[in-house]
Amino acid sequence: MKISKHIIKGVAVAMIAMSSVSCNSLFDDAPLNTLSEETTWDNTLILDEYVNTWYRGMGCGFDIFVFTMSQFSTLSRYYLPWFGDQITVGKNDWFNSGYGDILKDNMTAVQQWGKTTWTEYYTNIQYINTFFANADKVTNEKQKQRVLGEAHFFRAYYYYMLWRRFGGALLIDHVIDPLVKVETTPRASYTEMLKFIVADAEEAMKYLPEKYDAVDAGRVTKGTAAMLKAKAYFWAASETFQNKEKEYLGFTDNQSNELLKKAKKAYEDLFALGVYSLIPIKSTTQDGIKNEYRSIFLTKNSVESILEIQHSDDGDYDMKYGHKLDREAAPPSLTGTTAAYTPTHNHAMEYGMRNGAKYDDQHPFDNRDYRFYANILYDGCTFRGQTLDIRYTNGKAGKDLTTYTSSTSDAVTRTGYYLGKFVDESQTIDDNDTYASKQNFIIWRLSEAILDYAEVAYRLGDVELACKQVNLIRNRVHMDEYDTVTLDQILNERRVELAFEETVYWDHFRLGNAMEKLNGSKNPLKTITVNYTTSINKLEYKVTNMNRFPNRVRVFSEKDYYFPIPWDEVRAQGIEQNPGWDEV
Repeated sequence: MKISKHIIKGVAVAMIAMSSVSCNSLFDDAPLNTLSEETTWDNTLILDEYVNTWYRGMGCGFDIFVFTMSQFSTLSRYYLPWFGDQITVGKNDWFNSGYGDILKDNMTAVQQWGKTTWTEYYTNIQYINTFFANADKVTNEKQKQRVLGEAHFFRAYYYYMLWRRFGGALLIDHVIDPLVKVETTPRASYTEMLKFIVADAEEAMKYLPEKYDAVDAGRVTKGTAAMLKAKAYFWAASETFQNKEKEYLGFTDNQSNELLKKAKKAYEDLFALGVYSLIPIKSTTQDGIKNEYRSIFLTKNSVESILEIQHSDDGDYDMKYGHKLDREAAPPSLTGTTAAYTPTHNHAMEYGMRNGAKYDDQHPFDNRDYRFYANILYDGCTFRGQTLDIRYTNGKAGKDLTTYTSSTSDAVTRTGYYLGKFVDESQTIDDNDTYASKQNFIIWRLSEAILDYAEVAYRLGDVELACKQVNLIRNRVHMDEYDTVTLDQILNERRVELAFEETVYWDHFRLGNAMEKLNGSKNPLKTITVNYTTSINKLEYKVTNMNRFPNRVRVFSEKDYYFPIPWDEVRAQGIEQNPGWDEV
């Protein structure tokens, strides 16, 4: 859909905004009977419902869905870490879907994903600009101030998302109505994108409070806007985006050092708010640290949280905004059927050792970083009071390597691991079609801000400050402190602390290593196989490349650093397409 067709005004805006998103409302639905242009802006409940669509536009969180037929790929919802090397899926027929096509870098599938993404973000930007055009009609002054802050934040946020995915986009700060005026918009430069995002984030900070009462938990705050400003500078400062030929793909000179300084100041302003803190872990035992660390990701809108996609506490999957993470991640002996979140051995090896221990490939689960035990379920570990059997005993597959029903669509791990992070051991898993899990999907938390800040400090030459920040994260989980730190150690700490969070996926783009990390030929996904022979009482561990993922399946080419802009938009606006994309 071209921006020029996003003609939504008054009553139509509210009605379409409330019906077009695939996810339900952030808060309780407003009572909608009849709408008029005046009541859209002057009715507090309807205005809040209108604003809630901006929240839902951030994504569907853990509510993932993958059709098994590639022609339906436009309706699929993907979990971005699936395209990296830390986690993969176990369901065979998903590789015959749009997800599989994207893994293979199918040009049609990627262009369709790009078109859907572009349209969704610009639809929300049009809704936001429509609010700005009608803000003077809002008579509840307290609500107006809050919504002005939300509007500035979300416009900046959607442009930030477009920027990362497409490069310089079309900066539009007003309602587009081609029936009134035909307009074209040039592609913005990296400099223009950064200035626009930062300006809107700063404007949002003027209106938004530092925190809300429990009834409004989950709304964006001053700190959320401060984080967005810092993230924008952090992204822009990457060496990947310096000295580029096209100004919409980066800066034509090298501004990295200047932008790093601005990022450093922005993160310090965020910390100075004093709103966020790391959730402490008091236990000193392996199981205690594991349990307390895992609980961080089950605590909604905690003191560590900066931005989360809200999922309902008590609603069913179909009618409320629940999801099925616990069922889709669970081992088959615990009634899991999808194996949709299976960590790879690539990721398992990112966890270091503790207390000076040396890694032993025949005792690979011993003396690891405490977060290993929280984030990953492995053979012999205990989960929900049950010992997991992810091994072959005398050649026979264990109960967690075989499906628990006769369904041919059930799946098991192909990596030798199951997911521990995010999973709620107390959640009931059953065959009820309305079953729902309730964990929120974390977009940003304080740990990420601290590790961003550590990297910024290191790149500015302050290794001591960088080390101090990394040790804040390691101290929380009772891991040995570093005396000094390297860039590789900082980046590895990110991949451990932020494991399976979408930030790890985006790091490949800003670091410029996606060609290496997202290609199966250079970085094949690895599995661990455990074999137990009873006659000699011997356990053996073998690491291999995943047979289900031939090198050709995971393909990432240079052009994939930026998605293709929809071709009808390229023609309508008279703009250049991103390099490497041909119309299909």
